[in-house]
Amino acid sequence: MGVNEIIEKSLYKFVVIAQLSAMFSASEIVAQNKEEINAVIYNGRRNIITETVAKSSPAVAGINAIQIREYSRTPFANDPIWSLLFPDRVFKQRVKSLGSGFLISSDGFVLTNSHVIENAVEVVVTLSDGTDHDAEIVGVDRASDIALLKLEGKDFPFLEFGDSDDIIIAEWVIALGNPFGLFDISKKPTATVGVISGLNLDFGQQESGRVYQDMIQTDASINSGNSGGPLLNAIGEVIGINTFIFTGSRYSEGSIGIGFAIPINRAKSVYKELKKYGKVDRSFWTGMDVRDLNRLVAKHLDLETEKGVLITNIEKKSPADKAGLMVGDIIIEVNGDEVINDDDIFKIIEENFLRAGDTLIMLIRRGNSERTLRMILGKPNR
Repeated sequence: MGVNEIIEKSLYKFVVIAQLSAMFSASEIVAQNKEEINAVIYNGRRNIITETVAKSSPAVAGINAIQIREYSRTPFANDPIWSLLFPDRVFKQRVKSLGSGFLISSDGFVLTNSHVIENAVEVVVTLSDGTDHDAEIVGVDRASDIALLKLEGKDFPFLEFGDSDDIIIAEWVIALGNPFGLFDISKKPTATVGVISGLNLDFGQQESGRVYQDMIQTDASINSGNSGGPLLNAIGEVIGINTFIFTGSRYSEGSIGIGFAIPINRAKSVYKELKKYGKVDRSFWTGMDVRDLNRLVAKHLDLETEKGVLITNIEKKSPADKAGLMVGDIIIEVNGDEVINDDDIFKIIEENFLRAGDTLIMLIRRGNSERTLRMILGKPNR
């Protein structure tokens, strides 16, 4: 075999080996790139929202409460004669109530709405590990619609409080809870995501006696059973307690993207008192008597309007006396809100969750002049 032939065969082998090596290298590169692309796609699915839901879910609870509700009934309700002879009978009925809650400490304290467990004779809390716990009702504050429960045990996962005074319109939020009792099926809270739609919405005092002021609005879907669950910011801090929704009509109970949550800063102060005392003392004392103005009184006092209330008596050394109020003064405004009758004063106090130690700024008319006085609410004499 000549030299040239040997060189040609060697070059051929080299080319074949080089081509095979290139093919295998290309396959490895393609495989490696495919793995990297899949990793990017997979990691792209995981974001701050998914991480927060995964981290926060173990501290969210489903609540089943057995409530005793009373109702009256008579077969002769529409008959004026027989209804006198057979008055209404009062019946008691055991009703199951579904709601949500969330752990706020490792020793088992749970926050929820008071309407979820009000008048309950039995409360069972289900956690995401599938365990059921009989809950003790530590305290209920009907006015703020907040209740505190206690589970036996320790080392529970819990959520951290955020700052509801530091919320941005349109920031992302997460609602976790137990809509329609689905927690009983999956043992996991349902997560919905939305944004902060509005802040500081005031609905005043309801017929139930509950007061909803400074509410947070969100379009994160909230449904029946979500009440009492946490509204989280994107990093998992509780900024509100999901409480109620607006629905499309009285025939539809589903979410239309208008839900409301109690700001967590209010819940913080209520929770501390419930934990310490089992209730929130909202009693107060003014030491003054007032009456509504009417046409005759307004005419006698030469007033152009019947709006406002007339002070008719002041106790000595009372908050009203110390504030400099006098019999004959007419209260026109309290804390910037117009006073038309005596109910307005109590409404302003109740809707702003005021109590002993808080200050009322009162605009009064004395004679032909107006002046502003400050009255500190006192504790009732017991």
